[in-house]
Amino acid sequence: MFWTLWSFSKNKETIRKQDIGRFILCGLLGVALNQMLFIKGLTMTTAIHASLLMLCSPILITILAFWILKDKVTVAKITGLALGILGSVLLLAGKQNASQPKDYLAGDMMILLNGISYAFYFVLVRPLMERYTPLQVIRWVFTFGFVMMLPIGWMQFGEIQWQQFTVSTTAVLFFVVIAGTFLAYLFNAYGIRVLGPGVTSAYIYVQLVFAVLIAVLFFNEQLSFQKIIAGMMILGGVALVSSKKKNQVKVNDDIL
Repeated sequence: MFWTLWSFSKNKETIRKQDIGRFILCGLLGVALNQMLFIKGLTMTTAIHASLLMLCSPILITILAFWILKDKVTVAKITGLALGILGSVLLLAGKQNASQPKDYLAGDMMILLNGISYAFYFVLVRPLMERYTPLQVIRWVFTFGFVMMLPIGWMQFGEIQWQQFTVSTTAVLFFVVIAGTFLAYLFNAYGIRVLGPGVTSAYIYVQLVFAVLIAVLFFNEQLSFQKIIAGMMILGGVALVSSKKKNQVKVNDDIL
């Protein structure tokens, strides 16, 4: 789908040789590891746990920004990191109930690793966004990611019983591919280019609202008091690590 969209684009610039290594690394972190860890983790835990733990991405990106981009360390960001980490620990340390899968803790850890992988991807892909169009970047990132996933996923792909697909399951599959993957990555790429990795990743909290509502209403998952407190702590941490001073926001607005 990305290649088809690119064929209609006027910009047919080829990628530079010195950027191929970064493209490959982004394909590994942003597609191969990210997708495999998330999908496998989601089969082992609940949708509420997965959506809450994915809120850690902005916090992880802030840690990487301190380390790689040498961002300024502030009291608000340190407090936000502490809140986010404590909220994640509270969520992971919760007692198992009847609505939770038996291997939910392993699934939670996979979701966390998925967040770490995606955080590295967000930071590493930024320089590429400055040199190429979002479509050009995401097209190659997914191409390299597809090649890496092919040896692992080919056998499972061959085991799919296509004759058992109903109209509803086919519709869900197309929704995941088009809306949940194609459009999501395309819009994320554009957001990273315009707003930067930190601000773009902070909008992931919107996913929490819909994920929790859908999980409770349609999948009969339980929203316990402990999960609410953990979610509030993680949300508070995200708000603090994403906060900017007024003069810094004004400078960014002028640049945009």
